[in-house]
Amino acid sequence: MNSEPLLLATPSGDVLKLRPEGSWTAANVTTLETLSHSVGADVDRSRVVTLDMSGVSALDTLGAWVLEKLSRRAASAGRSAEFVGVADHFSGLMDEVREVNRHTPAPTATPNPVLLRLGDLGKATVGAREDVTIFLQMLGALFMAIIGVLRRPRSLRLTSLVYQLYRIGWQAIPIVALITFLIGAIIAQQGFFHFRRFGAESYTVDMVGILVLRELGVLIVAIMVAGRSGSAYTAELGSMKMREEIDALSTMGLDPVDVLILPRVAALVIALPILAFIGSIAALYGGGLVAQFYGDMGPAIYMARLREAISVTHFEVGILKAPFMALVIGIVACSEGLRVKGSAESLGRQTTTSVVKSIFLVIVLDGLFAIFFASIGM
Repeated sequence: MNSEPLLLATPSGDVLKLRPEGSWTAANVTTLETLSHSVGADVDRSRVVTLDMSGVSALDTLGAWVLEKLSRRAASAGRSAEFVGVADHFSGLMDEVREVNRHTPAPTATPNPVLLRLGDLGKATVGAREDVTIFLQMLGALFMAIIGVLRRPRSLRLTSLVYQLYRIGWQAIPIVALITFLIGAIIAQQGFFHFRRFGAESYTVDMVGILVLRELGVLIVAIMVAGRSGSAYTAELGSMKMREEIDALSTMGLDPVDVLILPRVAALVIALPILAFIGSIAALYGGGLVAQFYGDMGPAIYMARLREAISVTHFEVGILKAPFMALVIGIVACSEGLRVKGSAESLGRQTTTSVVKSIFLVIVLDGLFAIFFASIGM
């Protein structure tokens, strides 16, 4: 039968000799911890610590680790610590315990800021390539879905399309009209305020009409739709992805692009030109009110000047941009929704990413259209 564990400490000047005896096993864990703590002060005061293992009758991993901790306690303060008298049948266990947690981290050099920037640039390039790939994949999937609808018109989910039109079109009219009305009024007020110095108040109408119909009307509406409807699309599809509803559709033999994405993107493409038209009218009306009450220009004069300043070409330029902007918003919103992982954090991150990417691409697309229309004389 194994005897009770003991730990004899024999200090001699700066040298401390520790002699464990008896059974150093897990069955005596409380006693082992007490013995280890009792000699801690002596270990800290000694320059050389020797652990004589010749009196140990039984040893397991726990007992070996308690002795190893005493050795490491001495060695951590720069003192010498060694084991002597280890029995042959205990040497393998002691060797294994000595190697535990011995891996010291390699010294890290100060990173080169230029290399860090190049690394960030490389990661951004890879991320941009992945975004372009996903965008093109979604565009191709939508194209194939449209071909399928043209072949089988009854496969179009008309109820879903009408519902999405109601949500992103009809329900968005009040906020779109209000914001564009205020934008038109602000532009007119600033125009009258600055042009008045040169006696050219009438040119404010030209500025409001051309700017609203060609650029700001559709751009402001597209940005609002990206923030309002694009984020909603991403959140909806992301939530469905988290609940594995999209996987369930695929299991049932239904294409998620046909069921979920095509009606949403089609509704955006239909609704955005209508909203852009309503927003442009509201902005022109806001400019007319400012012209009457701030610029002392009656409605008849405002309308006459507006007819001289703008043409159908200006209106066409603005409206032609709307479907393409809607397509970009819809593809980005839906693709980001499908990239949501299984956490609420991922859902919030992808929703934010969707809005930021949509607004960025809408502005870039507007700039490209501006260059294109200028090059063909429109």
